[in-house]
Amino acid sequence: MTSYILRRIGSGLLLVWIVLTLIFLAIHAIPGDPAYQLAGGDTGVSKEGLEQIRDALGLNKPFAVQYGDYLGGVLTGDLGTSFSTGQAVSDAIADRLPVTLELIACAAVLSILIGLPFGAWAARRRGWADTLLSGTTSVALAVPVYVLGAVMVLLFAVTWRLLPAGGLPPFHTDPGAHIKQMIMPTVTLSLAFLSIVARMTRASVGETQRQDWVRTATSIGYPARVVFRNHVVRNSLTPVITVIGLQIGTFLGSSVLIERVFNLPGMSSLLIDGVTHRDYPIVQGVVIVISVLFVLINLAVDMVYGILDPRARQQ
Repeated sequence: MTSYILRRIGSGLLLVWIVLTLIFLAIHAIPGDPAYQLAGGDTGVSKEGLEQIRDALGLNKPFAVQYGDYLGGVLTGDLGTSFSTGQAVSDAIADRLPVTLELIACAAVLSILIGLPFGAWAARRRGWADTLLSGTTSVALAVPVYVLGAVMVLLFAVTWRLLPAGGLPPFHTDPGAHIKQMIMPTVTLSLAFLSIVARMTRASVGETQRQDWVRTATSIGYPARVVFRNHVVRNSLTPVITVIGLQIGTFLGSSVLIERVFNLPGMSSLLIDGVTHRDYPIVQGVVIVISVLFVLINLAVDMVYGILDPRARQQ
C-alpha cells in the first residue's frame, strides 16, 4: 500500500508541474502588453513609463528567468500582486477560497448521501423504482444550473420569501443566516451531481447483482439483505467513486455560475472579475489553485480506489 501511495503522489506532483508550466505558457501567449494594460491603455504613455512598468513586473527578464521566478513564487505561496487592486493574489484567493470549498463540500456531501442510497434502492427494487429514478434524474440533468438557480431565487426568495436571495454573512457572526444562504446554492449545484451518482450506482449495483458469486452466496443461506449490503454494494463502489472524483472536480467550474446567480463572494467570482479587468496575476493565481485542487481530488480518489480494490494496488 505504501508503494502504491508513493507512486500516486509522484504522478500527482508531475501532473501539477505540467499544469503549472502550461498555465505559464498560456498566460505569456495571450496577445497584448500587460504594461500597456496596467497603464490604462493610454496611447499617450511614454516608452520610458512602459519600460518602468515592465521592469516592475519583471517582464524584461529572460523567459527562463521569468519561469524560474514563477515556479519559485508558486512554491513559496507568492502568486504576485493584483494589477487592479494592488492586493497580494494569495491574500485575495485566501479570502475567497473558503466560500468555494464550503459550497463544493456541501454539494458533494448532499449528492453522495442521497444519490448512493437512491441508486442502490432503485437497482434492488427495479420496476417502478427504476422508472422513478430514470425520470427524476433525466429532468434534473436536463435543467441548466443557472436556470434552476434563477427559478429557486424567484420562488423561495422573491415569491415566498423563505430564503435570502444573495450575499453570505460570515458564519461566526450569524450562523443561522449563513446556513440559510447556503441552502439554495448547495441544492442547485448538487442536483445534477446527485443524478449522476444515482444513475452510476444503479448501473453498477445492477451489474454486480448478476454475478455468479452473488447467486451462490444467496443460495447457501446468507440473508439477501446482508449479501446486498455487505457484498454487492461494496463491490459496486469502485466505478462510483471514480465518477464522484471527476464530478467534484467539475464543481470548480460549475460554481462560477452558482456564485454569480446567488452573489456569493467565492473564488470563481474572483476569476470572472480578473478576466473582466484583464488582471493577469489574479487569473493566473486562481487557475493555478483550481488546477492543483483538481489534481489533489483525483489523487484522493486514487487512494480510495486502492483501498476498496486491492487489484489496483497490485497493478
